Amino acid sequence: MQKKWPEILLILEKTLTPAQFSVWIKHLAPCGDGNCLVLFAKNSFLADFIRSNLYARIDEAVKAVLGLSCALRIEAAPAQDAPLLAGLSADDAANKLRSPGATPAAGKPRDIATAARQEAAAALEGSGIILPDQAARIDAGCAPPSFGGKPGSLADIASEGRRAAEVSFKLSPRPLPNIQHLALPIQAPERNSFNSGRSWRFSFEDFVVGPSNELAFVASQGICGNALSADVLFLSSSPGLGKTHLMQAVGKRLGEDCNRSRPRVEYLTAEEFASRFYLSIKSNDTENFKMRYRNLDMLLLEDVHFFQGKEKMQEELLATMNALTDKGGKVIFSSSFAPRDLVNMVDQLQSRLCAGFASSISFPDLETRRRILRNKAGKHRISLPGEVEEILATHIKSDVRQIESCLQNLILKATLLNSAITLQMAWDAVSSFAGEKPILDLDGIIRQVCQGFGISTEQLFSKSRKQEYVSARNTAYFLARKHTDLSLEAIGNHFNRRHSTVIKGITNLEREINRQTPLGRQISGTLGMIEKNGNILR
Repeated sequence: MQKKWPEILLILEKTLTPAQFSVWIKHLAPCGDGNCLVLFAKNSFLADFIRSNLYARIDEAVKAVLGLSCALRIEAAPAQDAPLLAGLSADDAANKLRSPGATPAAGKPRDIATAARQEAAAALEGSGIILPDQAARIDAGCAPPSFGGKPGSLADIASEGRRAAEVSFKLSPRPLPNIQHLALPIQAPERNSFNSGRSWRFSFEDFVVGPSNELAFVASQGICGNALSADVLFLSSSPGLGKTHLMQAVGKRLGEDCNRSRPRVEYLTAEEFASRFYLSIKSNDTENFKMRYRNLDMLLLEDVHFFQGKEKMQEELLATMNALTDKGGKVIFSSSFAPRDLVNMVDQLQSRLCAGFASSISFPDLETRRRILRNKAGKHRISLPGEVEEILATHIKSDVRQIESCLQNLILKATLLNSAITLQMAWDAVSSFAGEKPILDLDGIIRQVCQGFGISTEQLFSKSRKQEYVSARNTAYFLARKHTDLSLEAIGNHFNRRHSTVIKGITNLEREINRQTPLGRQISGTLGMIEKNGNILR
């Protein structure tokens, strides 16, 4: 077992931050046999923290080296006892620690009171904080405090020390030394870390269901349990119609209902997935990448159309899907395009995507928009007048995000003016957004795009690759798909382009807007202006 421990350490050193590895992992002492590995921390505070926060990472590394059948335990044992435990089986080591006749190592306290005081001091040691009452109690060598009238155990003392340290850290108005040690367990989780308790923004309870999204809603709920037999769910829609909401709701539900204490869930965009894959290749660390993503309970991957034309990336995604689903895991994809519309995809991957359960989300109808407005207004603790609700629901049709943004602007204006929401405020708010679906055919869209970008129709249809012409074409593709019933192929034919060019153009446009680049902000502003100019308010 000791011979394999360096290999496990090497994996952990690469997957954890340097601070996490040096503070929590580096000094663990291993013992056991091929069926069970026990890692001994120098006190119960360290052991408790590692069990609560790092167990899943360590367990993955152990199983990668020792096999899936090897169990893992984290126990507390003073560092001076580690040499006495080396070479023993897990049960023998535990029995030796529990044995009342065991000979204490040099410097080890013989009485419970002294051990308790040292345990409390150890709990505070890593944070660099010694509270006055704790310091006085430890220095004076007094007996341990009691809990509920009974003498405190070592675990109770350690727990009290931890709570006191954390309270002092949160309330202290001045910087404290060595604060990074205490900050580790309370730092905010990264978006893509294994964490079923992450701060998900959305849930199923606050999703407004209507005819346009009912199937996607039911399928998303079904994949959380056994109601949906498919292990792959593909959600597609135009931007702002609820794909992200449903994916985050799935992640939240899995964390709440899973029979595992820490289900392994990864939520990220396709671009982030690709960046991590290429980084692992560059650092010669692909095995850790594969171990991370092929042993999940669920993978939530947004904007999968980003993989179009990236053959090596598609092959890795296919291998990840197969490995994950073979072990009972599930995958949810989102995209602006249906699986059949994706181009330049590996045949096997396209087949897998089409074989899963695909559900599209369309634009909400009038009644659904009314209920969305009531739901959003309720969250802001306001009641919209009926006439105001009717104006917003009638004239903002194409994007749920626009509904929410318009409502927020209306509420902010009323708050700043310290007045009730009026009809005039509602009309002013609506006029600032893309209201009713523009009454524009493809020729009207082309005319508005040329006017917005300051180019001629000949320049728009030319083969020139100037950035302003390309951006204008992509904008025309985007608006034609959003505001007409034309297929991607029909749009491409109108511009003398292939439908794959139309998809690529729309993808690049959405990418720039989502990244909030200078070009993306410029395009977003132009889109709003074009849609507003094409809008007819009643």
